[in-house]
Amino acid sequence: MTGTGTHSRVQTLGGPALFVLLWSTGFVGAKYGLPYAPPFTFLGLRLVVAAALLAALALALRSAGMTSRAQYGRASIAGLLLHAGYLGGVFYGISLGVPAGVSAVVVSLQPVLTAVLAARVLGERPSRRQWLGLALGVAGVALVVGPGLADVGSAEALPVAGLVACLVALASGTLGTVYQKRHGDGIPLVWGTAVQYAAAAALLLAVAVTTEDMSIRWTGEFIAAFTWLVLLLSIGAVLLLLLLLRRGTAAGVSSLYYLVPPATAIEAWFLFGERVSALSVVGIGVTALGVALVVVPSRRS
Repeated sequence: MTGTGTHSRVQTLGGPALFVLLWSTGFVGAKYGLPYAPPFTFLGLRLVVAAALLAALALALRSAGMTSRAQYGRASIAGLLLHAGYLGGVFYGISLGVPAGVSAVVVSLQPVLTAVLAARVLGERPSRRQWLGLALGVAGVALVVGPGLADVGSAEALPVAGLVACLVALASGTLGTVYQKRHGDGIPLVWGTAVQYAAAAALLLAVAVTTEDMSIRWTGEFIAAFTWLVLLLSIGAVLLLLLLLRRGTAAGVSSLYYLVPPATAIEAWFLFGERVSALSVVGIGVTALGVALVVVPSRRS
């Protein structure tokens, strides 16, 4: 009995851990790719390719198809929020000069907003234990990114438009998570995600046509970043996110975003030699504890 319970807990934690690992690399991919392509062009092309690959995968696997216009509409709305709004805001903010750490901080506030909104819209009532975990998550993220923020410079140096874009990403990600949880369970996973990407790509490319020159320099770094973001992020991480939303609460799944800034800090130290301070290490521990309180089921449940 104990062995079965332990195995179940390992499986429960394995999906979230993999999601955090994959999702955190998105900031690294942005750092590599954005110097060679405008943000909306980059994202639009990425989602077009991802949509085509998922459609081919769905045909090969003979996955269940969409059955009504309502499903197409709901998948499209979720895609506009989760991908066009969230990713578009983050990438545009970084392209304007917002440091990746700052953008990660802004969007990592999503779990708190999601918990509040889910309580009103979905009837999900976080327990005291989970509220404590959410609070610890906020505190941990602040400890992790605080040293980096202190080195950014004066507040005037941060582009206002870029910060607004990150706030748009925060709002879109929150609304998209709650909307997906409420309306996404009955939509076929693979085909539904392909429709999400197609809708988001259409909007992003329309914005790119009107605001960018759409030129891309196909360097080795850009190709590597593009391939990684399409296969590991747009397909692997997003399908995993939608699966986690089907199995857990919107607030619980959203709390995983707290671990993204710490994971990104570790990756930046490993890949680029960026120093991780002792205070950041403490923050990583506090953040991990907070997420555990939200995500790991209590023994009574």
